[in-house]
Amino acid sequence: QEDVDIPSRRALITGATGLLGRAVFKEFNENNWNAVGCGYRRAQPRFEQVNLLDSVAVHDIIHDFQPHVIVHCAAERRPDVVESQPDAASQLNVAASGNLAREAAGVGAFLIYISTDYVFDGTSPPYKETDIPNPLNLYGKTKLDGEKAVLENNEDAAVLRIPVLYGEVERLEESAVTVMFDKVQFSNKSANMDHWQQRFPTNVKDVASVCRQLAEKRMQDPSVKGTFHWSGNEQMTKYEMACAIADAFNLPSSHLRPITDCPVVGALRPRNAQLDCSKLEMLGIGQRTPFRAGIKESLWPFLVDKRWRQTVFH
Repeated sequence: QEDVDIPSRRALITGATGLLGRAVFKEFNENNWNAVGCGYRRAQPRFEQVNLLDSVAVHDIIHDFQPHVIVHCAAERRPDVVESQPDAASQLNVAASGNLAREAAGVGAFLIYISTDYVFDGTSPPYKETDIPNPLNLYGKTKLDGEKAVLENNEDAAVLRIPVLYGEVERLEESAVTVMFDKVQFSNKSANMDHWQQRFPTNVKDVASVCRQLAEKRMQDPSVKGTFHWSGNEQMTKYEMACAIADAFNLPSSHLRPITDCPVVGALRPRNAQLDCSKLEMLGIGQRTPFRAGIKESLWPFLVDKRWRQTVFH
């Protein structure tokens, strides 16, 4: 048996089975960190199965592994699900986050808590880290309460607020961006697309890189803590994203219909919660994948008409 050189820097990733968690796990793993991912329903065989609501299980994995960094990606992030299951969402987004922060402090691990642009009401963008949050929906409120629980239990932790995410998905429904692909591809029926809410689609690979850079900066400088913002810098409505997706794959977009009214169903959404990312940029931290390049890479496995694959890549 050959000796395998295991990196000495240890990172624990919660929610490692999810869209962002997979990217964060991969980023640390491929950059000379010993990364352990944990998940719950989809954990085995690749990741540790840990119920974050079980404080004993959380204590045990942190004490056994002794991570230098914990990136807390696990959350209930679907606003409409949070509205319908508020207690369960609060348990995961708030109580489990506070407990994780306490356990991280106990072993001296740097905790990065992933939060959201939905802590803001979207009336006066762009938002700096120091701006007063005012969430419009229960999802934003639970994530803001999670931020407070983390920083109250661990003053050396970091909060990283990010906007709508996309990336390499296992199912199109995993992201509010990629889920539009079927409507784009099936051009035989018209599709209404929101053209009211201004979004900043952000590639999970870029967020993962920011988490790693933040962790490595912190290893050199203990003053790296508190709240940070990261976001893509291309402003697009869902309608504009859908048109960009169509364009990336040479598909028609004339069947897509822009709807400029404020949506009336589901949880309230902020009109424009653009995040000011200059604080991280001043630290020399960041990475941005152009939307068209990132979306092409994410969606081509789900292309229905395989003939396009040749034209897209040759």
